[in-house]
Amino acid sequence: MTSTLSVFTDSPARNLVCRGCGATFSLAAQHACYECFGPLEVGYDPAALAQVTREQIEAGPQNIWRYAPLLPVGVDPDTRVSLDPGLTPLVKADGLGKELGFTAQLWVKDDSANPTHSFKDRVVSVALTAAKALGFTRYSCASTGNLANSVAAHAARAGVPSTVFIPADLEPGKIIMTAVYGGEVVAIEGSYDEVNRLCSELTETDEFEDTAFVNVNVRPFYAEGSKTLGYEVAEQLGWRIPAQVVIPMASGELLTKIDKAFAELVEIGLVPPTEWKVFGAQSAGCNPIAKALHDGVDEITPVKPTGIAKSLNIGDPAAGVYALESVRRTGGWMEYVDDDEIRAGIQLLARTTGVYAETAGGVTTAVLKKLVESGKLDPSAETVIFNTGDGLKTLDAVAGNVGPTHRVKPSLKSAREAGLLG
Repeated sequence: MTSTLSVFTDSPARNLVCRGCGATFSLAAQHACYECFGPLEVGYDPAALAQVTREQIEAGPQNIWRYAPLLPVGVDPDTRVSLDPGLTPLVKADGLGKELGFTAQLWVKDDSANPTHSFKDRVVSVALTAAKALGFTRYSCASTGNLANSVAAHAARAGVPSTVFIPADLEPGKIIMTAVYGGEVVAIEGSYDEVNRLCSELTETDEFEDTAFVNVNVRPFYAEGSKTLGYEVAEQLGWRIPAQVVIPMASGELLTKIDKAFAELVEIGLVPPTEWKVFGAQSAGCNPIAKALHDGVDEITPVKPTGIAKSLNIGDPAAGVYALESVRRTGGWMEYVDDDEIRAGIQLLARTTGVYAETAGGVTTAVLKKLVESGKLDPSAETVIFNTGDGLKTLDAVAGNVGPTHRVKPSLKSAREAGLLG
């Protein structure tokens, strides 16, 4: 694979930086530090970022690539591998806010409006644009569902073969939505963590040396795509950062990157100096990050995931410790909710906002309710919650809870007898 800086000459990115020891490396297909084995993230030239203006962003395309000057790849449109996700709705959640006792504005950032109906289109577009620059000729991932959907769709549009790896017990809708794009879908009889471990091993084989695993060997670039959610929220609010955000957690990376996006916007002067609190949401069936916070410890103890929120079922979260750092630094909190609370959260969000979320969105809504009731989150402060996927992918979650409210024959008499005419 290409590993020279030349493929990133138009980018503000300068190197890869270890989040553990701070060691730096060239921009390449590398995800772990050679010194301490810590995770790597993209480092930028502060002077290059400081030149970016609101006007430059606002004049850009109506998708995530309006933020290309703040990303490691994609400044040149011809280099992109993309479904052009982004600029998804920021929904006023007045009904939900009223029900939960909010006096300040509550918003839902609804990323189910992306091309494959989840926020993963953002990270995949950035990761595969980097993969193309680095010379990879096949695209892959380890996935709990949404990521597989997105990688398969991106590969189909780009005309590149794909091989994605998923746990065999995923929701049928997510499996079908991946397979329909025509790539290889490998169902593994094991947990996501076991799938991810296999993919890490495959990257070391000759047979997969030309394959970009978006969340393994090009993970530093993949993770940067999540920042666009933070950029968009700030821009959609008139270039300001909300006081509070509630974010679902699987690996914990989405939370850390939204926090990073806010910090970058302040640092380069695109938003006024401000403070914000970050809150994390997990299911009770897979809550290792929230459990560590509640126990007051710094280490994440892996768990075996259970429960209906399968898109969040990462028992050994790669960015868990960094999510803890973000939440503690900003004065936020984390909570977790059980399956019944998740189902109720899905229905509450749908009933009050018209947004039908998958199980991860049910987790976030239920956690928001729990945070307000416990006094951890301030309902008098502007708040944004993130819905990361479409409820049509997880229909089974609430199938037993909802359905027709009446069943009548096609006649006025039957309608009257059912109480529809008063």
